[in-house]
Amino acid sequence: MIYKNIFQSIFRVAVMKDSKYMVMPVKTGYIKPNEPYDVIIDKAKEFLENGDFLVISETPIAISQGRLVDEALFKPSILSIFLADIWSKYIWGYLLGPLLGIKKRTIKNLRNLPREARSHKEVVLKYYGLKHALKPASEAGIDLTNAPGTYVSLLPENPLEVVEDISQKISKNLGMEVVVIIVDTDVTYELLGKQFTSLPISTSGIKADFGIFGYFLGRFGKIIGPTPLAISKPYNLHKIMEIARIADEYQNKNEYSVRTVYDMGKAFSGEIDSVTIRMLNSIQHTPAVIIRKL
Repeated sequence: MIYKNIFQSIFRVAVMKDSKYMVMPVKTGYIKPNEPYDVIIDKAKEFLENGDFLVISETPIAISQGRLVDEALFKPSILSIFLADIWSKYIWGYLLGPLLGIKKRTIKNLRNLPREARSHKEVVLKYYGLKHALKPASEAGIDLTNAPGTYVSLLPENPLEVVEDISQKISKNLGMEVVVIIVDTDVTYELLGKQFTSLPISTSGIKADFGIFGYFLGRFGKIIGPTPLAISKPYNLHKIMEIARIADEYQNKNEYSVRTVYDMGKAFSGEIDSVTIRMLNSIQHTPAVIIRKL
């Protein structure tokens, strides 16, 4: 009983309402650019068991890989200015957004897009192309959170190699088999029995790289959860989506979670462009969760 109380107080174990799963956060400091992601394994290893799911957010992996881009270095083109100032701010903010039932918070944010959105659109155009830049927000999974200053993080490179590497290290060093998943909060939709996402990449079984077309189609389908980018071994997709939803639900309720640029604003008094790595390292981070079937 004493061990259980200590365990719960340190790791804030969450048992889902249906009592089918236990969720344990993996807490770390800020994973810096080009710093090995092995710190996630080190923090999780004492609490992993055979058959667990280790669900990792995409951003810390991308930052670990050095997948950072400084948007301040990108001079907006005429196209990126149009996409930010007209397409996203006015056409989506005042016409398409309300017409397609987009969240009121998203519409408000679109109507108040800052001038810096021009450079952001230019980055999207350069790295992922027009069909992703045409999305009004959350373009191509580029993340503005947990990055210093005017930097943003791109999607992880070769996420399948990453999850296989983590899984093999756990198997070799800890002697247990764990399913490792990298998940992006950008959603997966289902329409006519088919799963798809706007993101440039996703795990097998989910059609990817739809960009704006996926965003439009998604209005006629249903959201089935965040998007798994890679899974360490073949697994039933419906089960993986369930695990991804549980992880996402936990992170949404996690008081220490910095998931949006608005969370960053709250954490650092609104000074987003002046956020440093030292400041990011001053707060607690939860780059992964362990999910265990009870």
